[in-house]
Amino acid sequence: MLSEETVQEIRAALNRYPRPRSAVLDALRAVQRQYGYCHPEGIKEAAEIMGLDPNALQMLVTFYDMLYDHPVGEHILMPCKNIACFLRGSDQMIEYLSKKLGIKPGETTPDGTFTLQPMECLAACDLAPMMIADGAYHGPLTEERIDEILAKLAASPRYRGEPAPEGGASRV
Repeated sequence: MLSEETVQEIRAALNRYPRPRSAVLDALRAVQRQYGYCHPEGIKEAAEIMGLDPNALQMLVTFYDMLYDHPVGEHILMPCKNIACFLRGSDQMIEYLSKKLGIKPGETTPDGTFTLQPMECLAACDLAPMMIADGAYHGPLTEERIDEILAKLAASPRYRGEPAPEGGASRV
């Protein structure tokens, strides 16, 4: 069941756009913030609020990489694997993350703390090799920098995909 806060967030998104379909991504992000992923019941409820077919919302969840149709870790690590980052060593950084966490790309640590989700271009070539972790941009990455980031994240509260601060994503 969607919380009152999530319902209000979906209604506010509906008021921002001329057509309900335009508010779908905002609604799905609200559902994901509440559950940690796009829970099927949350999708169904959001669709009812919006007057849309739940299947249309579910199709978008399977299309977008940053929407999850299954539980993921408390902290999402998205190292870039595109050409600029690759040329600066992102493959080694992804391998280091994988070994350090004991998981393969696309997996979640057994304790549910981290999900390693390599991504295509994250539009921060100036930080190559880089990654987004809990919405913040980090780079250039080194093994030492990764260790610092992981320690900081492990000590922080559960991330629920809160929107980036005013003015866009933070760069750390």
